[in-house]
Amino acid sequence: MDGFGYLGPYALEWFNMLVRWLHIITGIAWIGASFYFVWLDNTIRPPAPGSELANKGVAGELWAVHGGGFYNPQKYLVAPAELPRELHWFKWEAYSTWISGFALLVIVYYLNAQAMMVDRSVADLSSWQAVGIGLASLAIGWIVYDLLCRSPLGKHDLAFGITIFAFLVLSSYVLTHLLSGRAAYLHVGAMIGTMMVANVAMLIIPGQRKMVNAMMAGEKPDPVHGIKAKQRSVHNNYFTLPVLFIMISNHYAMTYRHEYAWAVLAVIMAAGVLIRHFFNLRHKGRVEWTYPAAGVALLAILAFAIAPEAPVAVKAQSGADDAARFAQVRTVIDQRCVSCHAQHPTQAGFATAPAGVMLHTPELVSQNAQRIYQQTVQLKAMPLANLTNMTDAERAQVGAWFEAGAKTGQP
Repeated sequence: MDGFGYLGPYALEWFNMLVRWLHIITGIAWIGASFYFVWLDNTIRPPAPGSELANKGVAGELWAVHGGGFYNPQKYLVAPAELPRELHWFKWEAYSTWISGFALLVIVYYLNAQAMMVDRSVADLSSWQAVGIGLASLAIGWIVYDLLCRSPLGKHDLAFGITIFAFLVLSSYVLTHLLSGRAAYLHVGAMIGTMMVANVAMLIIPGQRKMVNAMMAGEKPDPVHGIKAKQRSVHNNYFTLPVLFIMISNHYAMTYRHEYAWAVLAVIMAAGVLIRHFFNLRHKGRVEWTYPAAGVALLAILAFAIAPEAPVAVKAQSGADDAARFAQVRTVIDQRCVSCHAQHPTQAGFATAPAGVMLHTPELVSQNAQRIYQQTVQLKAMPLANLTNMTDAERAQVGAWFEAGAKTGQP
C-alpha cells in the first residue's frame, strides 16, 4: 500500500473537484429557488374582492409562460382549505449546498491549514487554532444573527439590516487579523451561508411543518409561522450576492490581500445588497435606479482606491547584469515558489501546480514573468499565505528584474 502513497494528494484533488462541482450545482438550485420565490412573492397580484379566488383565501396569483407552457401559481393568505395530497418541500437544495460547502472547507482549508489558513505575518497560529477559529466563527455568526432576529430589533427591517451588516464587517475585521486573507473571506462567506441554511433548518421548515400538522389535525394554522418564515427567506435573499462574491473571491487576491481587506469586503458586500434591493423593488413594480447606481459607484471607487501603484522605471542593464539579476531571481523562485509550482510539487497538500503554473525551469520562469510580477510584487498574493516566507527584499529583486525587461541574459 505504501507504494501508492504518492496518489494521496491526487485522490484528494479529485475529491476536491467533485465536491466543488456538487457545491456549485446545489448552490445554483438553492439560490435559483430563493430568487424565484422572492420574485414570485413580489410579483403576484391580489384577486378582485369577492372573486372565487379571494373567497378561497388566495392572497395573490400570477400567470406566466415558460418553456412552451402556461403556469398559474397562487399564494394563500395562510393555507388552503384542504391539504394537497402531494406537497413539495424546498429544503434539500439548501441542506446539500451547505453540506457540500462545509466539505470543501474541510478539504481545502482544514486539512491543509498551515498553507491555506495561517499567515504568520498576521498571526502565528497552529493548525488546530486556525481551524478552531474558523469553526467558532460559524457558530457565533448564527447565534448572534438569530438572537438579533428574535429581539425587538428584528421587527425593524432597516435597523436590523444595518446592524447585521455592521456585525459582518466586524467579523471580517476580526478574521482578517487572525487568519490569512483568503481564509478570512471564505469564513465570512461560510458564516453567512450557515445563517442561511440554519434559517431553513431551524425556522422555515419547522414552521411549515407546524402549519401542515395543524391542518392534518383539523385545526387552523397559526399565521405567525408563515410571517417568520418569510422574514428569514427575505434575509437569505439579501445574503446571496455577498455570498456569491465570496465564493469566487479566492481568484482575486487584490481584494483579500489588501492591507484593509475587511473594508474591501465591506464595500463589495454593500454594493451587492444595493443591487439586490433594486431587483426586489423592481419585482414590486418600483424602478429605483439610485440603488444599482450607488452599488456600481461603490465598486468603481473601490477599484480606484485599491489600484496598485505604478512601477518605478528602471534603467536597462547590460547583458552580463541581466544574467546575474536573472540568476538571483531564479534562486528566489526556487526557494519560495517551486515547492508548489513544479511538475511534481513537494509542498504538502498540492497534487498539481496551482493554476497549472510551473516555474521549475528558466524557460518557464521567463514565460510566466508577468504573472510572477503581478502575484509576488503587485498583489503580494504569492506565496500563498507567504508559506515559504518570501521577504520584501526578495520581492524587490523580482520587481527590479521584471521592470528592467524580465531579461534572462541569454542571447
